[in-house]
Amino acid sequence: MGDKWECRPHKDSLEEFKRKLKQLTKRFWSVSMDIRIQRLNWVTRGWINYFRIGKMKGNMTKIDEHLRTRMRIVIWKQWKTGQKRMWGLRKLGAPEWMDRQSAGFADHYQAVAKTTGLRLINKQILAKRGLVSCLDYYLD
Repeated sequence: MGDKWECRPHKDSLEEFKRKLKQLTKRFWSVSMDIRIQRLNWVTRGWINYFRIGKMKGNMTKIDEHLRTRMRIVIWKQWKTGQKRMWGLRKLGAPEWMDRQSAGFADHYQAVAKTTGLRLINKQILAKRGLVSCLDYYLD
């Protein structure tokens, strides 16, 4: 009798949510960052409101981290050239050696997003831009 029933979204529903987020964070989709963030917020809020009754804190944490990585990649793609990338990293407060190292990665987007100064684009910076955190929205 110690077992208790807990509601959670089906793995297919989670995969569909991830697919929608991936579609909205594709590098080649050339829309302004404001429109991209607005659409991401619509999908995130809608999905979380629908499944809010379920237990999904762990899933929201993973999805949130992955979404931020994809947003970093989009920003890196938008900066285009080495000079602009170095300028952007310097504006974030990265040291000069890190700027040069990151600009040298060129178009290895995943490597840049996970290992270099681009990690300075954190949750607070994206929230200031208007992006809703999946985990924070779920816990509120």
